[in-house]
Amino acid sequence: MKQKLILLLAACTLFFSACRNKFTSDASGTFETEEVIVSAEQTGKILLLTINEGDQIEKEAHIGQIDVTNDKLKAEQIEASIQALQQKTSNPDEQIDLIKRQLNVQQSQMNQLHKERDLISILLKADAATQKQLDDINASIDQLGKQTEVTRQQLNVNVTNINTQNRSILSERSPLEKNVAQIKNQISKGEIISPMKGTVLTKYAYEGEMTAAGKALFKMANLENMNLKAYVSGIQLAQIKIGQTVKVLIDEGKKDFKTYPGTITWIASKSEFTPKTIQTKDERANLVYAIKVKVKNDGYLKIGMYGEVKF
Repeated sequence: MKQKLILLLAACTLFFSACRNKFTSDASGTFETEEVIVSAEQTGKILLLTINEGDQIEKEAHIGQIDVTNDKLKAEQIEASIQALQQKTSNPDEQIDLIKRQLNVQQSQMNQLHKERDLISILLKADAATQKQLDDINASIDQLGKQTEVTRQQLNVNVTNINTQNRSILSERSPLEKNVAQIKNQISKGEIISPMKGTVLTKYAYEGEMTAAGKALFKMANLENMNLKAYVSGIQLAQIKIGQTVKVLIDEGKKDFKTYPGTITWIASKSEFTPKTIQTKDERANLVYAIKVKVKNDGYLKIGMYGEVKF
């Protein structure tokens, strides 16, 4: 009985081994994903960088800060200059009020002269005044009228001059405000922001180090979805299309496969020689087409891991 059980187990082992050996995939390749190298956008000392390799970070998360003290001081200096412009301008209201008061006085004097002229005219008819008195009052009215006209012109000229002067001073405001906007844009670039949701793969810089614009800080990738880049022959090309659902398999132990659903997202438009990772020289000489299969990652798929595709 014991010998029969041993023979049965041996037969089952040979059966499953044979089944595995008979398994053939339609294509094979390695897993990859889009990797992003995040670089500094500002030159300065790294004051803060809170990430470590393997950390999961969200899109637009604030993860670090580069020293931008000099830029902040420049912005404050220009903003102070903008505030000073207002103090250089003149307020026309005070001068206008002064001239208007002068006009009111002249108008009162004119009214008084008209009353005196009317009185002299009456007295002249009664031979109680002379023609010279009437001529003198008319001359005074004429002279005061000219003075009043000059005062009115002075009012208009002063208002125009003050407004022109103020416009000239305030015209400097717009370029200064643009300079402030540019500097504040540079200040904002001192913030280290995650451009995407993903995992930190490699960290190149650390707090306290000096960095420069364009220098790499860290590399990250979205590992939630992986792409299996595989190669198919020209004959297989007619069997597949973009959007097609396929099976993706990876090794699970020595004897089993783990299966994932996948979707073909890209098919190369041109053929190429088989990659040199293929062992035999004859196979490397064949022309193949690259494809990408998108697979939802459950945490077990890794960049560079080998996988197989079954159409």
